Amino acid sequence: MQDEVIKSRIDQLLIDEIELDKDQLHPEADLKKDLGIDSLDFVDLFVIVENNFGFKMKAEEMSEIRTLQDFYDYIIKRVNPS
Repeated sequence: MQDEVIKSRIDQLLIDEIELDKDQLHPEADLKKDLGIDSLDFVDLFVIVENNFGFKMKAEEMSEIRTLQDFYDYIIKRVNPS
């Protein structure tokens, strides 16, 4: 799957499921500080990723994901392993 398609899907899922505004979604946005994603939202993200991308996330992996770009990169790497 192409990187831009993955990013677009992630953005749409964040808009639909986490109820973020499209204008908030910038690669450098901090998931917690800028987007207001809290611990319950992170649980939702685990389910969303599993349902939409077909793999399970691990809690320890999320500790390294701080920005939206980090999240994009993580999903892209898991969907398209080299």
